[in-house]
Amino acid sequence: MPDGLLPVLPVLFLVLAAEFVNGWTDAPNAIATVVSTRVLSPYQALFMATILNIVGAMSGTAVAATIGKGIVRPEVINLVTVAAAMVGIIFWSTLAWYYGLPTSESHALVAGLTGAGLATVGPSALLWEGWSKVLIGLLFSTFLGFFGGLFIMGILYRLLADSRPGTVRRSFGRLQVLSAAFMAFSHGSNDGQKFIGAFSLALLLGGILPEFQIPLWVILTCALTMGVGTAIGGWRIVRTMGLRITKLEPVQGFAAETGAAMTIELASRLGIPLSTTHTINTAIVGVGAIRRFSAVRWGVTLEIVAAWILTFPVCGVIAWLIAKALLVLG
Repeated sequence: MPDGLLPVLPVLFLVLAAEFVNGWTDAPNAIATVVSTRVLSPYQALFMATILNIVGAMSGTAVAATIGKGIVRPEVINLVTVAAAMVGIIFWSTLAWYYGLPTSESHALVAGLTGAGLATVGPSALLWEGWSKVLIGLLFSTFLGFFGGLFIMGILYRLLADSRPGTVRRSFGRLQVLSAAFMAFSHGSNDGQKFIGAFSLALLLGGILPEFQIPLWVILTCALTMGVGTAIGGWRIVRTMGLRITKLEPVQGFAAETGAAMTIELASRLGIPLSTTHTINTAIVGVGAIRRFSAVRWGVTLEIVAAWILTFPVCGVIAWLIAKALLVLG
């Protein structure tokens, strides 16, 4: 064990716990549509999502760098900041899972780091560069997700207008396996990286790393932790996303997953942390809305949106309170 690692271990444990929760509650992002259309069994879908989430998390570090050194100033915060942020994420995501609501660990992480940074140092802890990417991510996840799903579904409706329903279902049943795999990989490439960045930030603040960098062992540790969390499944959220928002056939599932995954991959390569949860949910809404407006259960959709809106203030306030308490006790 490297010198000085022992005092950092509780914070690293909290980061891994948040990464586990990320995999656990965000597994529905990759599997909800393919399970609801009965293209894959729940356990087949989970196995595929677990493997590809891990592979995706190991596919780059641009998003990890944004989280680790772009949201708050590493030189002015401390381990308390990271620990408090993780507590807020774990509490809020678990509470939302209990009610079957998909939330964004991405927004929870950014809000937690912000709230804890404000409690630790004040407004000077915040970096506009990273926050600008978060705001761009909001636009990506909301509009590109919705219109991506809607656009792809619109093209497919035109191309398949004269096709037999049974033929369409069989063909897109096979294609949806590929789109679900793409979605799982893209989830790992964006969401998985965020906690890799937080883990590396904790190592930097604890003096284990001389400068911000992302060692291979950190990538492997966080990716595997998220994979274990993914294997748990988050079935309450699967039911909400796959069954309660709109009725999905394989062709709609393919369009939603493809539109969402393309959006997420673009953001990952640009180092933009976005909500994979928002992206796939808005894509599902877009796919349903093009069929007919009433095909979307707007009451359920509004419940999800309310949980999204609450994520920023709730996680920010929890992290602020936890950081203040830890500073007083320390």
